[in-house]
Amino acid sequence: MKTSNRKLVIKAQLAAFIALTTFLSQPVLAITFVQDRNSLQSNDEIEWSSLGKVLNPLASNPSDFLSNSFSAQSANGLGINVEIPSAGEEITPPFIFQNNPEVQTNFAPGDFILFTGFSPTIIPTGNPNPLTIVFDKNVKAAGTQIAASGSADIDYEVFISAFDDQNSLLGTFSLPGISSGARDNSAVFLGVRNDTANIKSLVFQTSSPQRGFGINTVNISTVNEPSSGLSLLMIGGLVIAFKGYKFNKTKLN
Repeated sequence: MKTSNRKLVIKAQLAAFIALTTFLSQPVLAITFVQDRNSLQSNDEIEWSSLGKVLNPLASNPSDFLSNSFSAQSANGLGINVEIPSAGEEITPPFIFQNNPEVQTNFAPGDFILFTGFSPTIIPTGNPNPLTIVFDKNVKAAGTQIAASGSADIDYEVFISAFDDQNSLLGTFSLPGISSGARDNSAVFLGVRNDTANIKSLVFQTSSPQRGFGINTVNISTVNEPSSGLSLLMIGGLVIAFKGYKFNKTKLN
């Protein structure tokens, strides 16, 4: 084998080794709490009206209620599953409604809200059970605004918990909740973010024991093809090294 070819193979092997060890040794940074939608730096979203079922709570059509477990897709085609455990026969199933003057919340005017369910007879009693969103693929970040039903004088916390694909808890964060009928976009934003795409599911809930709650559009940051340049470098280096090995073996034989 010529000296120049041997040097080329050695350099390629060294480059591939360095790239591989650098990639494998990259630290997994701790998940961070995000309290502002713009800071999430999302590139995808789940807009609840896309499910095609929007209920008018003042004149509800039973066919517009959702199942306690249902599937949806983001704007870019990411599949998700939503789970909201039932709170009993006296509480409606989950549903989507639009924030308007007839149904006032403190989300922005026109927002479509996914609501956990409420009691038609004992207002504002509702479904307080957690709302879980499971992504078909791990994401880097996700978040939404959240508020419980009721007036501005209730005292409660809102929570977000993130889990990886092994169902291991990545982190839990909370803020004081805000509820009113002001339609002023004051519902608090809860989001999580990580430099590594390891967020498989999110759980939202409140500390209010008898009230339902709603969330609006869920913003998501999906991962681009990870380290594409690095991957090409490793593959290219390994291919050159392997060809060099075959060439050298042929010469020796």
